This record gives sequence, structure tokens and C-alpha cells, in this order.
Amino acid sequence: MLEFRVKAQRGHFSLDVSCRFAAEWTVIFGPSGAGKSTILRILAGLDIPQEGRIVFSEQTLTDTSLRINLKPGRRRTSLVAQHPALFPHLSVAKNVSYGLAGLDSRGRISRVGEMLEMVDAKDLANRLPRDLSGGEAQRVALARSLAPLPRLLLLDEPFSALDGAASDSLLLRLQHWTSQHGAQTILVTHDATDAFAAGAEVALLREGRIRAQGSAVDVLNLERERMIKRLDGTA
Repeated sequence: MLEFRVKAQRGHFSLDVSCRFAAEWTVIFGPSGAGKSTILRILAGLDIPQEGRIVFSEQTLTDTSLRINLKPGRRRTSLVAQHPALFPHLSVAKNVSYGLAGLDSRGRISRVGEMLEMVDAKDLANRLPRDLSGGEAQRVALARSLAPLPRLLLLDEPFSALDGAASDSLLLRLQHWTSQHGAQTILVTHDATDAFAAGAEVALLREGRIRAQGSAVDVLNLERERMIKRLDGTA
């Protein structure tokens, strides 16, 4: 279970959210600029909130009142950004093996092969990032994030460079993998179809605030009604 209450100020933008996510998969849905990526960076420990507390599986990751903020490497958390940040001088295989210092050579080779096969990118192992398409780079970035076996997986629109069929196929593979490995997953998106495809609990984020939380049907129906009222001039 993931529980957090965070406040952060980024220029004129204010983030103020309080949530409890207990489902295996949760989708944070909202328009661009709503604060979705900011939440993920705070959960991953890459940004520090002005005020807040984050507890995952009964472990305190952040508590500003107690000056606790575990470093990203101690959180067993992986963040897959929308724009893959692969090491340009390393091959795909070496990118995926980066951070697997706890495994011996044979273990790293096995883990890399397993991860690349899971994302359907085994034939890319010897390529450099400059030789990859956008969709291939996203697959590799996902494989690299899964390789350390994170307990909490944070996904920032990871399928944006894939077409619908490829995105759906990879999502199914990923959901099977996270279920097998007991990883809780938070997926952020501005695309309502992703929320439905994931079959997950949905939290609607707008202007730095959680406006609704529940099933995809219930939450997105509320958003649909709000948009219709806005277009009609009644809201």
C-alpha cells in the first residue's frame, strides 16, 4: 500500500495531494500540466516536497517534519520517464544491466535477457541508443527499470511512442510481470484509453489536486460530465 500527502510549489504551480493507493495498478489521469510527473518524481525521491509524508509498505520514504528523505536507490522504486534517458555510449544490454551490481556476471546476463524478452526487444541487445526508434527506446527504458526488481514501479506515459496494438500488448505483458513479482504500479497518463486499458483504479488529477478516485468508469464519467457542462456554459 502506498500512502502520501505532499505539498509542493513549482513557480506559479501548486501541488497539494493526499492519497491512499492500495490496488496493484493505479492510473493517475489528468491533462498536461496537472502535476502528474511532479508526483512521480516526488515518490521516486528525485524531488523533495516542501511539506509531506510518503509511506510505502509500512516504510517511511519521506517525512519532511522528521527530515526523512530516503535516496532513490534505497526506495526499491523505479521511474520510467516519458522521454527515455538511456546512456548514449552504452549498448542496450549494458543500459539494462546498469544498476545490477548485486548480481554476478551470469546473473546479470540472465536478468538482462529476461527483461529484454519481456518487452519484446531481445534483438536490440547490441544496438546503441542512437540506433533505436522512439518506441524501441521506451521498451529498453522499461526493461532497465524492471531489471532491479522494484517494489514500486512509476510509469510516466511510457507507451506514448507506441501504436495502439503495440501499447496494449506491452501493457498486458507488464501487468503479468508486476503481478508475478508483487510490484505495485502507478501509471500517469492524459489519455483516457490508457486508464480503461489498464483496468486499474483511477485518480483524477486537475490543477494539482485529486478531484476523484475510484473505478475508471466512475471517475472518467465524472470528468466527461464536467467537460460537457463546461462546453454548454453551465459550469
